[in-house]
Amino acid sequence: MQTTTPPRRTIRLTRRGRIALIATGAVMAGTAVAVPLLSTDTPEVKRPTSLVIPEGWRASQIYAALDKALALPAGTTLKALPKAGLKLPSDAGGNPEGYLFPATYPLDDKATPQSLLRLMADTANRKFNGAPTAAGAQRNAMNVYQAVTVASIVQAEAAGPTDMGRVARVVFNRLERGMPLQMDSTVNYALNRSTLRTTAADTRIDSPYNSYQRMGLPPTPIDNPGEEAMKAVVDPPAGNWLYFVTVKPGDTRFTGSYEEHQRNVAEFNRNQRSANASASPAK
Repeated sequence: MQTTTPPRRTIRLTRRGRIALIATGAVMAGTAVAVPLLSTDTPEVKRPTSLVIPEGWRASQIYAALDKALALPAGTTLKALPKAGLKLPSDAGGNPEGYLFPATYPLDDKATPQSLLRLMADTANRKFNGAPTAAGAQRNAMNVYQAVTVASIVQAEAAGPTDMGRVARVVFNRLERGMPLQMDSTVNYALNRSTLRTTAADTRIDSPYNSYQRMGLPPTPIDNPGEEAMKAVVDPPAGNWLYFVTVKPGDTRFTGSYEEHQRNVAEFNRNQRSANASASPAK
């Protein structure tokens, strides 16, 4: 479903560097004069002392951020994953997506990809395995891993925290009625991209994450949700909503009527055409 994806914060990371300028000598007035060593060493730039993982980042984004934060070659964290010994649900099949909890993590001299991944997974287990989450999942006829999967969709689809509960209710209503979820966010995950526009061709891709073609939940979470998304899944508001679309920033419309949804989608499309026309350079 079309929605506005919250902006993702980026982390600016630096590497250590040093520049030295040395003058070795000079001859002045016919006499050899030793010129003292001149050093313009810049202060050593230290690596960051912490790393912020935003809500909704995919595992691939987190791996890349760890590589940069620890000044490691690209791909190092991904290669280190099998050695990290993460405690994950059996349903995850070793895939930590959804269990790399978004938070601020310390980067001390002993930090490694394995230690940081373990810290993220341990944090997720503490957050997700409490009684309220387990009870909330059970009320909606699912286990905790499935609840995390729903929360990842809510995190990706909701325009903001105020919409998360209603997005969760849409997911549950569709599952209860045997309807495909038809969430653009799952298709984006399959295509490894983020966009507000999903084409008809996109919805026909052969992927277990294509919720237009496949029934039920995707096989894994599609990002790493935060606490607000999990709270929305554990205790969503009552409602008959089956459709939603963010017509414009700050205006997400939920409805149980397909006809009303089509009118909302038409308004979204008009707004998009108007915005694109305004952004086009003058000829």
